[in-house]
Amino acid sequence: MKIEETALPGVVILTPARFGDARGFFSESWNDRTLADHGIHHRFIQDNHSFSVQASTVRGLHFQAPPHAQTKLVRCGRGALFDVAVDFRRGSPTWGRWVGVELSFDNGRQMLIPEGFLHGFITREPDTEIIYKCTDYYAPDCDGAVRFDDPDIGIDWGVDTRTVLLSDKDAAAPRLADLPSPFVYEAAT
Repeated sequence: MKIEETALPGVVILTPARFGDARGFFSESWNDRTLADHGIHHRFIQDNHSFSVQASTVRGLHFQAPPHAQTKLVRCGRGALFDVAVDFRRGSPTWGRWVGVELSFDNGRQMLIPEGFLHGFITREPDTEIIYKCTDYYAPDCDGAVRFDDPDIGIDWGVDTRTVLLSDKDAAAPRLADLPSPFVYEAAT
């Protein structure tokens, strides 16, 4: 398993090894012991599967507030997407900054997004499937969103954002500056 740090501490890119032959490949997408050896400790309790028919479909920027905050491990089961994490922790030295990575079936990469970060993605190909693990159950009363095209965050989605496909919820989401964060940054000791 290749593990890459990003510009946002805690947000990590994981690339599992693939063992292939004429039949295809085998890959271990999560191994608790292997990741624990690298200081990554999470107990995932829910798997989600999202399918987007059209390229340029945006989902996010989403979060789930405490007491049901979620860490997510996101990968692409088919197609390709650009996955984004935004620091949403009050008092963080990286507040409002983002990182993004291309996740595709072909590259096998995954992004680990800790609680306290916004998460969103845009599909790069039609018929894209996103599979992700969560550390807490979905709780509608803790569900929240920030505008994907907030100029204060400035994510480069790689497309004209006026042409993306959005849900009504995401289209109506507030800007980062207009939404008090339920997360507080705690410096590592």
